Formats: sequence, C-alpha cells, structure tokens
Amino acid sequence: MKKLTILGSTGSIGVSTLDIVAAHRDRFEVVALTGGNNLELLTSQIETFSPKIAAVISEESARKLRKSLKGAKTEILHGIPGMIAAATAAESDMVVSAIVGAAGLVPTVAAIKAGKDMALANKETLVTAGRIIMDMVREQGVRLYPVDSEHSAIFQSLEGHRKEDLKRIVLTASGGPFYRYPVAKLAGVSISDALNHPNWSMGKKITIDSATMMNKGLEVIEARWLFDVPVERISVVIHPQSIIHSMVEYLDGCVMAQMGVPDMKAPIAYALTCPERVPTGVRGLNLTEVGSLTFFEPDNGRFPALALAYRAVNDGESMPAVMNAANEVAVEAFLQGRIRFTEIAAVIEKTMDAHQPHVLNSVEEVLNTDRWGRAKAKELIGL
Repeated sequence: MKKLTILGSTGSIGVSTLDIVAAHRDRFEVVALTGGNNLELLTSQIETFSPKIAAVISEESARKLRKSLKGAKTEILHGIPGMIAAATAAESDMVVSAIVGAAGLVPTVAAIKAGKDMALANKETLVTAGRIIMDMVREQGVRLYPVDSEHSAIFQSLEGHRKEDLKRIVLTASGGPFYRYPVAKLAGVSISDALNHPNWSMGKKITIDSATMMNKGLEVIEARWLFDVPVERISVVIHPQSIIHSMVEYLDGCVMAQMGVPDMKAPIAYALTCPERVPTGVRGLNLTEVGSLTFFEPDNGRFPALALAYRAVNDGESMPAVMNAANEVAVEAFLQGRIRFTEIAAVIEKTMDAHQPHVLNSVEEVLNTDRWGRAKAKELIGL
C-alpha cells in the first residue's frame, strides 16, 4: 500500500490522480491533500478519501472547510505552514506535486527535505530552482518521477539504455490552437480562443501557456535538469495529433518514442507505480484511426515565448525564475482582459531585459528573484 500526499488536489492533475487512486484502492491510500479555491470539490475529496490532513491557502477557507466537514476526522490547516505540514506528513511515502506555478516550490522543497519520493507535475519547481532542487534530490536520496506527459515519455524512452549513448531529446508540442493561425491576427485573439485547446483538457494557466508555447519552453528547462542534458541537445517539434509524447535519439540514429492517446492518467499512473503498470481506463491507441502523424518546426515569429525560454537558460541561473514570474503575471493579466495575447511574450521579454542574471544559492534567493520578476512585470503592465 503506497501512501500519498497530493499537493494541488483540486486541479486537473490532482483530480486525475485521485481517479487513479479510486480505481486502485488496494494499492493507494491518501494521507494528505492541499487545494486552492474550489472548496466544494476539496470537501468532496476529503469525504471520499478521508485524509489525515487537508490544507488550504487562507484561514477563512480553512474555517469554511471545517464548517462543511463538521464531524470529519481530517485536520484542516492553512497557509504555507499548512502546505508544508501536508507535504511532510510522516505517513506519506510519495508526494504528488501538482500545484500550478511557482507557488508549488516551497512545499515541494519541504517534501524532498523530508525524504519523500516525488511525482513531479509542477514544472516551475525545476524551472526556477533546477540546480538547487536536483542537488537536494541527490543529497536526500529520493526518487523523482516526472508526471508531465512529455517528460514521462522521455523517462520511459531512456529506461534500459545507457546515458552516454544519448544524442538528443525531442519534445513534442501540439502547437495549441494557433500553430496555423495568421500571425497578424494573433493580437486580436480572445480569451476563449486561447483556452480552446484542440487535444488536452487542462487548467486555464497551462492552457494559455500551451497557446503561447511557453509551456514547451518551461518543459525544455525542466528536461535540462531532470535528465542532466545541455539545453543545446533538447529540441522541440510541433506534432498536432499529440500521439507521440516525446522522443529520444541515440548516437546510432535510433529514435525511441512513447505513444498514446492524449490523457494525463497514463503518465500519472506510471509515476505512481513505476516500474509496474496498472490499468488506467485510458483508451488504447488505434493508429489506423489516427491515420497520419505530422510534424512541423516551431515558428519563433509566431511563438516568441519558446525562444525566450532558450534565452533564459543561456543568460544565467536566475533568468528562468524571472521569466517564469513574468509569465505568470502576464498570463493572469491576459485572462483578466488587461493585455492582449501577443503582449504576454512582450511583457516577459521586457522583464528579462531589465534583469541582471546571477547565481542562485538558496531557495530563499529563488523566492526573492521570483518576487522581483513579478513586481517588474506588474510595473510594465501598469498593475
């Protein structure tokens, strides 16, 4: 029986994780949950899985949750201390880190320091603090299993092969809703247009990141740290069908690819059970139905955010943290109707231009850099 903590249980990854748990009650027990503003869903999750701990952001949310769960044995906590308590719960064997954005960094770090194996869906943890996190993982002797479909595909394609035989990693991207959209019209796309992803069902922030291809830029940086590969050996290709989730090319010219229908339950389940596999309810892949698989080079004129991610890695250790902070602010401003779609990348670039990159020596320095990036991006937007 594997005992789990799920950070971000009310998001899309958290919900899918709990679907897998529900289908395999003989294999998993939920020890702790953390959620955001969806208290109705979190209440339902607590009633279903009876965790020992549940944590929310605010004291007011905690008070509401206690009221709705009157008589329940779950301890309700709040704030950063509550998130850390959930992440470090003594009974937990593995922590699923699924909080969206840089907010997931602190509880993820706490879980690693507590010696918990990690199923990592929060890519921003490695984007903002990659070297620090991977050093910590090695020092604590914990296992880190990728949950993103792309990184899970790479992880699976590397298994059983020698690292020294690796030539390059190829991350696939759907291209989102705009990979063939007229560039001249991108400034006028609506929020609903940008949220209309053709293949995946995700939260709003990640869906916008997919539309700008910043999501793929973040994944490039995450892959650099997860697999200890220079960014020059990580490339991106647009694959609209989202059937091949990523590929690994070896020195002999052979390419290993992991394939499947676009459904996050498969990579989540593999992270939870590796090296075993369990039924997930994911529909099997029928290539005759798919018909054809197509691939395109990304257009940096259409997707400047992807080029900014490569620049961030090369500029210096603190720059990815600044880039990520500016992106989170800009995406939220777009979703609020304050800036146009094309201004997301423009705000990120101007924020990066104003930053002097430096080495990050601690998590606190990462958080300070994140705060600087957010403040500068808000200043540029006029918030």
